[in-house]
Amino acid sequence: MAEKRDYYEVLGVAKTATADEIKKAYRKKAIQYHPDKNPGDKKAEEMFKEAAEAYDVLSDPQKRQRYDQFGHAGMGGASGAGGFGGFGGFGGGGFSMEDIFEQFGDIFGGHFGGGRSSRSAATPRGTNLRVKVKLTLQEVASGVEKKIKVRKKVVCPDCNGTGAESASDFETCPNCKGTGRVVRTVNSLFGMMQTEAVCPHCGGKGKIITKKCKKCHGEGVIDSNEIITLSIPAGVQEGMQLSMRGYGNAAPNGGQSGDLLILIEEERHPDLIRDGNDIIYNLLLPLPTAVLGGSVEIPTIDGKVKIKIDAGTQPGKVLRLRGKGLPSLNGYGNGDLLVNIGVYIPEKLTSADKELFEKMAADSSTYRPTDAAKRNFFQ
Repeated sequence: MAEKRDYYEVLGVAKTATADEIKKAYRKKAIQYHPDKNPGDKKAEEMFKEAAEAYDVLSDPQKRQRYDQFGHAGMGGASGAGGFGGFGGFGGGGFSMEDIFEQFGDIFGGHFGGGRSSRSAATPRGTNLRVKVKLTLQEVASGVEKKIKVRKKVVCPDCNGTGAESASDFETCPNCKGTGRVVRTVNSLFGMMQTEAVCPHCGGKGKIITKKCKKCHGEGVIDSNEIITLSIPAGVQEGMQLSMRGYGNAAPNGGQSGDLLILIEEERHPDLIRDGNDIIYNLLLPLPTAVLGGSVEIPTIDGKVKIKIDAGTQPGKVLRLRGKGLPSLNGYGNGDLLVNIGVYIPEKLTSADKELFEKMAADSSTYRPTDAAKRNFFQ
């Protein structure tokens, strides 16, 4: 599978581009690769879809922020794990040419050449459902399955989503004559063109209900509780949003269900601090251990381990335990565990301790820092 191109590269804009610049760039690309200008050209069709996918993300402030922070991984890049699909409707081929025209057609001021009048009535789509999932560092490190209970719209079991009491309780829409769409002529960049819209009277169905279903009152969907299993991949980060395609609210009349959007939150660990894929632990050594050396026990994601402390270890030194951090979401190895060394200076001393330190202070040649030690400490 070919690697996805950078969305800014696709549209030919800088990462600092304004919303207006992004819209103009997309319009230019869409006109260049529009299927009506390139009939039968599969490559042009793919470029057209690619531009629409890029615009879908970069034109939305929230999606753009996630993309800028996490790249394609933040847009549902873990599509191979646990049923998560691409983010925003495009990933994994989720949007067809019909969807693109439906969502972005107004950016042209009308469709090309009236050639879209043969399209069928729009199929309704259920709304997305959003949930927050809180993970521990251990769960982030290994990936996890979680079962959640959600309240969502499901297809009415009595009418099977039609909204009518029976199959005969419909009549043809008088406004669109059963087509589900209305056509109007507009002036655009390319002259006089026809554009289609969903019939406002029947909502694109082409027919209207004469007797509503008693259970759903004509809506075609009802509220219900559902248990959903989330398979969250290792390496996700705070603020990342994953999607499960088709697990959102159901749509009536056989329409596509919305997506379940999962916002990742991280529980604060009592000892460890996350920094990207690295883990930081602040170790405060007793003064004798820093001077004489020894071994100390520290926490890691996988449990406690012992590390060696060299004699004369200075505060500010950082010990690196390679590979003891968090895994990359894209599978490119693990981060490190960084141990920041601090030294605890006693606040209260016994008479014997005080006498010992007074003797040490008297021997200035041994206990005063060297110039080299000063340079290393304050670098």
